[in-house]
Amino acid sequence: MSKIMVVEDEASLREIYSVRITAEGYEVVSAGDGEEALAVAVREKPDLILSDVMMPKISGFDMLDILRSTPETANIKVIMMTALSGDDQRQRGERLGAERYLVKSQVGIEDVVNAIHEVLGDKPADASANSAETPAPAAPATPQTAPAVTVETPTPTAAPAAPITPPAVTVENPTAATPQVSNGQPATSAQ
Repeated sequence: MSKIMVVEDEASLREIYSVRITAEGYEVVSAGDGEEALAVAVREKPDLILSDVMMPKISGFDMLDILRSTPETANIKVIMMTALSGDDQRQRGERLGAERYLVKSQVGIEDVVNAIHEVLGDKPADASANSAETPAPAAPATPQTAPAVTVETPTPTAAPAAPITPPAVTVENPTAATPQVSNGQPATSAQ
């Protein structure tokens, strides 16, 4: 089982990525900033690091530069994720040795998971993952008719309930209502 380290200073995003990546069968360790990530990388030796760029203490770019210049961590695969979409930022990540550079506003969690599988070379063996590698079979030359489908409506086994009749309302003396005057006080009758 491959080990992935998630480096993200926003705790909720770190948790979301960790849960989703764990669901793929990977072991996940995490860090909240670049400084912590360097210590965890040396201790845990992950197969891949998924890292934010803009973080406190040490940025993702500086972390990547240190990882690449440290013999124990030089060969760890790295995917950088950032809100920075400029080409100069992407080029900097590539120069420092990131395998992928993903812009957060342009990718979803499934794109991140797919990038992890691609970088590690362990794409899942389901049909959707293989569809890009295996061409789809050619369409048949003659149209085929789909078989007829019969849908039976189940008949209820219990008798239907009797209709509910609202109770009758009886008004005892409808003319005995007290008339109101404009000030909201009952009018007095002059009998």
